[in-house]
Amino acid sequence: MLTINRRFWRNTFPALLSVCTLSVSVMATESVDWPMVNTQLKPNLSVEHQIDELMATMSIEQKVAQLIQPEISYLSVEKMRKYGFGSYLNGGNSAPYGNKTADSKTWLRFADEMYLASIDSSQDQSTIPTIWGTDAMHGHSNVYGATLFPHNIGLGAANDAELIKKIGKATAKEVSVTGIEWSFAPTVAVVRDDRWGRTYESYSEDPDIVKRYASAMVSGLQGDINDDFLNGYHRIATAKHFVGDGGTENGIDRGNTVIDEKTLRDIHAAGYFSAIEAGVQSVMASFNSWNSRRVHGSKYLLTTVLKKKMGFDGFVVSDWNAHKFVKGCDLEQCAGAFNAGVDVMMVPEHYEAFYHNTVKQVKQGDIKLERINDAVRRFLRAKVRWGLFIKDKPSSRAESKNTDWLNAPEHKALAREAVRKSLVLLKNNTLKNNQNVLPISPRSKILVTGNGAHNIAKQAGGWSVSWQGTDNTNADFPNAVSIFDGLKEQVLAAGGEIELSQNAQFKQKPDIAIVVFGEEPYAEWFGDIQGLEYQRDNKKDLVLLKSLQAQKIPVVSVFISGRPLWVNKEINASDAFVAAWLPGSQGQGVADVLLLDKNDAVKYDFTGKLSFSWPKFDDQFILNKGDKNYDPLFAYGYGLSYKEPKSVKKLSEKTSPKANESDSQGTSFFVRNLAPNVRWALSDQTQTNMMTKSSSAMSADGKSISMQSVNLAYQEDGRQFVWNNTQEIAIVSLRFEQATTEFKDVDKQFIQFDIRVDDVQSDVVELRAMCGEQVCLTKISLMTQLTQLKNKGWQTVAIKLGCSAAQTKMNEVTEILSINAQHPLNLAIANVALVKATQSNSLIIGCNDL
Repeated sequence: MLTINRRFWRNTFPALLSVCTLSVSVMATESVDWPMVNTQLKPNLSVEHQIDELMATMSIEQKVAQLIQPEISYLSVEKMRKYGFGSYLNGGNSAPYGNKTADSKTWLRFADEMYLASIDSSQDQSTIPTIWGTDAMHGHSNVYGATLFPHNIGLGAANDAELIKKIGKATAKEVSVTGIEWSFAPTVAVVRDDRWGRTYESYSEDPDIVKRYASAMVSGLQGDINDDFLNGYHRIATAKHFVGDGGTENGIDRGNTVIDEKTLRDIHAAGYFSAIEAGVQSVMASFNSWNSRRVHGSKYLLTTVLKKKMGFDGFVVSDWNAHKFVKGCDLEQCAGAFNAGVDVMMVPEHYEAFYHNTVKQVKQGDIKLERINDAVRRFLRAKVRWGLFIKDKPSSRAESKNTDWLNAPEHKALAREAVRKSLVLLKNNTLKNNQNVLPISPRSKILVTGNGAHNIAKQAGGWSVSWQGTDNTNADFPNAVSIFDGLKEQVLAAGGEIELSQNAQFKQKPDIAIVVFGEEPYAEWFGDIQGLEYQRDNKKDLVLLKSLQAQKIPVVSVFISGRPLWVNKEINASDAFVAAWLPGSQGQGVADVLLLDKNDAVKYDFTGKLSFSWPKFDDQFILNKGDKNYDPLFAYGYGLSYKEPKSVKKLSEKTSPKANESDSQGTSFFVRNLAPNVRWALSDQTQTNMMTKSSSAMSADGKSISMQSVNLAYQEDGRQFVWNNTQEIAIVSLRFEQATTEFKDVDKQFIQFDIRVDDVQSDVVELRAMCGEQVCLTKISLMTQLTQLKNKGWQTVAIKLGCSAAQTKMNEVTEILSINAQHPLNLAIANVALVKATQSNSLIIGCNDL
């Protein structure tokens, strides 16, 4: 379970670090040469003339609207018609009309609606078409049924730039079928600390691979300059995140990158040089700070370096609400980011207030009109180059009619090839018969086990149908093949026997066992870890491996992960060990390499080589090619093959001392994510519970309560609840799935949470906190406090527990926090935790207030 102490450390460490590194900040003023990028994409007088004509008729309001990007969960057709926003996006948990399983025609219909609304001049007098941006991270990865290629870390192990270009083309085709014009890819981060939760989005720790891949992916997505550039199915690409996102201290997402400018240029900017050379039209600014200054507020990096010195003539887009962290800014305004050089502002939820505030800031001179004109020109340049003004609505475009491009057979074949090339063989020992464990005859009796064997969500990882990928099941990937199914198809075709078991139990003793296990899905922030040891607190996979080993069954481990991890114990318990990374939707690619053909001949050998160094010790957090005292377990570029086998001797299993967590300040239940065993429960008027961990839901009766993700400080870190007009009591609860958690001294603590009250007129609003079967430690009417907080924005509330002596005897808690109400009530909640001490700015409800 997450702890407040961990949250405190992660949220405050960058600020504390800035105090300790003031001397380092002088690095930003050193004179470092950033060479102008040599690109064949030259200024076009015809394009610039068209932009001049467009801008000559635009008001300040229309210009500002071009620069604001809402998200589809919060944007309506009516709002698009009213303001004429230049772009919009879907987040990782969003789909048209809230339909996660929407087909390509549904995505296309939504694109048409927004396009037509944007050119409807009845309200804003603007006829400039909008464009839709999406995170096509490893294929068109948010779309149900799309082809999912291996995540970038696996592609880096393939070391094949031509393969990357083909994947870019295939992705562009699948994106084009849904009517979307703009892809937020590729990520060109160069990771230095593998604890970072976005490590798998990086191709390599080696900037050379990242540099080669960046241009290849951009060319695949956008087309080659002077050839098919931005024509047909090609989409606008985005190099992200500029700059230094992979170098933050302690691998903390959105943290502080403390390095000199030369290192920033030579390591972290490598992919931007090649992406700009290939003609990339968009660069996304990074959440992180560089030497304690937020990149989104750095005019030096975004304007002086990127636009002037490097010669980037496209536009800079912000990351999700990243402007909030720039000095002097908040969710609803940020002159600082515009003035620094951000051109298009990603404002998912608060776009209306941001629009009005920005118009005001331009008119009063806080943002110079020249800066707005430059931003609009850069954005329109990309639109004109893409041909937006000579194309009609998305469904009428030629490429949109090729519905068979989504999950096309050739794309699946390409993804399968990418899986084969991304696999890295770390160990392949010799058995008593003097044969290596791998490859395996498909005519063998094979046991397949491990919780990743028949788990497509696990092999796909984050950014797959949903943002974090945590709630997905095999049903969410209708065109995908699990690793087990890929093995089964080939084994049965060859006349062998294969059995699937979740716990390594079997009907007949197998000749060999293939165990597929590894990390659960995650994405940014949630994926940050503090140590590298795999399953340090619960070694259930190691127990499974050892159980097979004890029965003298040869074991082949297929390890699913988004980064190199310390798995010495698991490697020792395996006869062969394969790093499979996050292979995506085509699990057959694993079988292609592990198995011989039906004639016992090698079909495909291992060709993958480590693009990330593999740790020898569990505290080897920073381990990169070229480091002083470089001492990996498996060095950068390592990878065995059938032609060049090598046994791995028993590895050291010594671990570093476990961090002392006894000073924990409390327990988090919902801090950006739900803790394990915790769910939201929406109880309708019949008291029927609808338990969910999703970001949006409706009560079981389909009407009483709705839940929608909202943003406080980070992406979807809050939940908004609306009680609908049922005239009956309905309940929102934060509950344990099973009452297995015991709490000590709860009556001396507080339930603390952030709340935003948008509307409250209900006659009955009751709050309960920390309840068991027999008793609640707190039960109060919340009407007075909610009325006081209405329209005050986000506020922190802390409620004292155990004010009655009779309420202190509690062994187990089932209900952490619940609110009972009637329509109309509209509020949002975030950061629910049990704490010993409240924040200084909290609204404290003590025993005397109850």
